Amino acid sequence: MTQQKKILILSVSAGAGHMRAAQAIEAYATQDDGHGPRAIASHLDVMEFVTPAFRKMYTDFYIKLVNKAPALWGYLYHATHDAPKDSTMQRLRRGVERLNTRALMAQIAAFAPDAIICTHFLPAELLSRALRERQLACPVWVQVTDFDLHRMWVHDHMQGYFAATDEVAFRMRHEGIPAERIHVTGIPVMPAFAKALDRSACAQAFGLDPARKTILLMGGGAGLGSLDTIAARLLALDGGFQLIVLAGKNAAALAALQKLAAQYPGRLLAQGFTSEVERLMACADLVITKPGGLTTSECLALGLPMIVNSPIPGQEERNADYLLEQGVALKAFDGVTLEYRVRHLLDHPERLQSMRDKALALGRPGAALDVLAQVLGTPA
Repeated sequence: MTQQKKILILSVSAGAGHMRAAQAIEAYATQDDGHGPRAIASHLDVMEFVTPAFRKMYTDFYIKLVNKAPALWGYLYHATHDAPKDSTMQRLRRGVERLNTRALMAQIAAFAPDAIICTHFLPAELLSRALRERQLACPVWVQVTDFDLHRMWVHDHMQGYFAATDEVAFRMRHEGIPAERIHVTGIPVMPAFAKALDRSACAQAFGLDPARKTILLMGGGAGLGSLDTIAARLLALDGGFQLIVLAGKNAAALAALQKLAAQYPGRLLAQGFTSEVERLMACADLVITKPGGLTTSECLALGLPMIVNSPIPGQEERNADYLLEQGVALKAFDGVTLEYRVRHLLDHPERLQSMRDKALALGRPGAALDVLAQVLGTPA
């Protein structure tokens, strides 16, 4: 009997997407494929192995920045992409990261993995240095979690890279990554998004009418955006639709939405953080969402048309561009535009169906399996 390989998946809890990609790979690795689990897998959040000050800077500061000063985040995104590797900015950043993440290497040594997969650029950068200094011997792979490539993802000594699209793979080659180390897999989503879900059963479980048009409004894991204001504007439309709003971990937003739901009985379902996103998506005809790489990949896997709003400058703007180019999404620049887009799609069901067909064709629900096939050297 062949001994199972040990896979360590490293992520960072700065935004939910990187973590969800890691969880998806772990779920498929430990899933019984008929011959037992594909691998022994463990997922670690790098933020569990740093000082509280460093964790606050990398997670809390990120959330506050993108919510309160998105233009500043956009500036930093582009500045760090364009800065040469030997610039003062880059040297300072790498020095701080090395200083605050030493405990991680001890944890890696204790697990003794046969391979490591990084779903965030921070562990990839740390392990690049460890490989260069021969402190680590196992291969390290990198899963990029957006429909774009920032230079902070690109490091020496990586075994291979997983790209969402052919265009991202092209950008990887432009950055000097050898073509044979690049694999176009899509962005990993949980196994639940690869299953055919019954709309009627899912709707009834949440107290929704499966026959009514349903719009799903999402604010990401942190519940960013003025969700109650947007929901109120949508509910004022004469559309006869029902609305689901996911507030994530934003307790204040959830409370405001629940208050709004009382004014629109039977039309608004307000939900906080949930592990049943795929079942709520199965109830929806249209999703209004920030264009995060993971959320939009989940929508594509289920064939859901999107209206993207409030993109974070930088990676989410690039994600939005890709989705618009592929014909699976429209973009709302403000409340007025959002209202127009919703009205247009509800009044033109053939446009909605065309977007749905394109989304289904574009979706990669088996992305995690393709990743594991490369890492484990087995058929997908």
